[in-house]
Amino acid sequence: MAEQRRTRQPNGASTIYFGKDGKWHGRVTVGVRDDGKPDRRHIERKTKAEVTKAVREMERARDDKKLRKPGQSWTLQAWLDHWVENIAKPYVSENTYDGYEVDVRVHLVPGLGAHKLDRLEPEHLERFYRKMQESGSSAGTAHHAHRTIRVALGEAVRRGHVVTNAAEIAKAPRLEEEDIEPFTIEEVRSLLVEAAKLRNSARWVVALALGLRQGEALGLHWEDVDLDAGYVRIRKNRLRPKYAHGCDGEPCGRKAGYCPKRQQTRREHKSTKSRAGRRTIGLPDPLIKVLRQHQEAQEQERGAAGLDWEGKGYVFASPTGGPLSPNTDFHVWKRLLRDAGVRDGRLHDARHTAATVLLILGVPDVVIDSIMGWEPGGAARMRARYMHVTGTILRKVAQQVGEALWELPGAARETD
Repeated sequence: MAEQRRTRQPNGASTIYFGKDGKWHGRVTVGVRDDGKPDRRHIERKTKAEVTKAVREMERARDDKKLRKPGQSWTLQAWLDHWVENIAKPYVSENTYDGYEVDVRVHLVPGLGAHKLDRLEPEHLERFYRKMQESGSSAGTAHHAHRTIRVALGEAVRRGHVVTNAAEIAKAPRLEEEDIEPFTIEEVRSLLVEAAKLRNSARWVVALALGLRQGEALGLHWEDVDLDAGYVRIRKNRLRPKYAHGCDGEPCGRKAGYCPKRQQTRREHKSTKSRAGRRTIGLPDPLIKVLRQHQEAQEQERGAAGLDWEGKGYVFASPTGGPLSPNTDFHVWKRLLRDAGVRDGRLHDARHTAATVLLILGVPDVVIDSIMGWEPGGAARMRARYMHVTGTILRKVAQQVGEALWELPGAARETD
């Protein structure tokens, strides 16, 4: 009987054969390596049926583009470090990068970094989120870490390093919807009275009347304000400062932000983040008057500062014309609330208040979206989040319902 010879398969076709080691082997061509040579994956099983099944599964995964790229697999720590510095950093804003970097350095690498990237399971992430909260982290912090690793793993999937994004499957930490109560008109008036006693008092009038975000208000330049025409253009956003040590050779022993010779390593402001955010807002006459007074006071400070005046054109500036720190601005807001005898609230609650005032005044939705800087696609969601139905509105609606349902039929005839 003639010996049966193994026939040669066409180039690129999968191969199944019985080896000298007594096991069945399969080889599947799944692509091309970085050096241009074919990427042939090896499979080993005890029986021909088992290896055939495994080969067919790998072929389907190859055709569905669900096989990871060749080469040594990443650890999660190596991938996160590479992703945050080389992929995310050049393409996201400074503030977004800061959030990613803190999540990676403080939470994700210490808690998950030893895992192989392609062996990370949703259950690993869910246990990690629980441990974060049991260790004292808030649900919001755990949720932020979840969003960061979801983005990082999504990029790994897109580049073929893993097949599935475990963070897309894992249950995110549950966030309780926070009840936000805007300031009442009486509270706003109390704040405005107390703000009038402060330097840069117009800063808080702008926050409560126009609903500008903190970065938008602190990034406002005089070139974007036309008091004669009565409008302001929102185009810039103040960034949180970041410092490096300037005490070369003689360490000061302090953190970089408190170094006597500290050096600014980040630009002061950037362009507003979205097309909707770049907008023009009309100024009420009382606010125009306040801004004119503020401009005159700043001119007096310019004269007093002399050669120390920085002259960067900020509407709300330091006594020497430099930009205000967002952190200092936050603490001034908290002190303003206490001095005015108003309940504690976030600085961003002033934005909720401005949106609610527009609702009370019956301003059309499309105009509100423009004033607040909301994108058209998500404007309805943002209105639901920021605009709050107040007691005044509820009473007005209740009165209208009462007049419609309980008005006596003869009442209208008697008035004719």
